[in-house]
Amino acid sequence: MRRYVSVFFWLLFITISSTGSALAEREYLKPKGLWNVPSFSQVTTARAGKLVFISGQVSWDEHGKVVHAGDLRKQTEQTFENIKRALDAAGAGFDNLIKLTIFVKDLDETKWRTISDVRKGFLSKERPPASTMIGVPALVLEELLIEIEGIAVVD
Repeated sequence: MRRYVSVFFWLLFITISSTGSALAEREYLKPKGLWNVPSFSQVTTARAGKLVFISGQVSWDEHGKVVHAGDLRKQTEQTFENIKRALDAAGAGFDNLIKLTIFVKDLDETKWRTISDVRKGFLSKERPPASTMIGVPALVLEELLIEIEGIAVVD
């Protein structure tokens, strides 16, 4: 019996040690030889912590009504506000983001600059996530101009 109790406590110790209070280690890398833009990291890494996957967010309100139809700047702001709500629900914030993927209807340089300008107000300057922006011919609804999905790591 004593042997079983010892094994039980040993297994309990191993379980607590391996899943305990390890903090998420994150690196935001800007490798030499790559164009290192201040607004995003070329590479992010994470070890430990809780992974948070945020579905593509768009410019709609809590009832599914598209807001700011036709205005890319305002749709981008609303989309980042929706991402903030999603992060908050998971116990995270913009500092926890490690990857963003941005889909833009009929992307061009002017739209890229508008989106980049808005995102500066939301994302960490010290720890910007890796990021990809993709031009698409359409999104799920005609009025939508942008959709953003993200991945975060929470300690």
